[in-house]
Amino acid sequence: MLRDLAIMIGAFAVVSAIAGALGADNLGIALSFGQLGFAAALVSVMVLRD
Repeated sequence: MLRDLAIMIGAFAVVSAIAGALGADNLGIALSFGQLGFAAALVSVMVLRD
């Protein structure tokens, strides 16, 4: 369970950082992309759960 949480938080942080580095106009837009990454990680964790 802790590993799943780390995957989701890591996805949020990495996608937000990538969006910011690629030129998101402001932090809000970068964090919106982070939310999309978090949601994708959440779905993958739920689907691939043992």
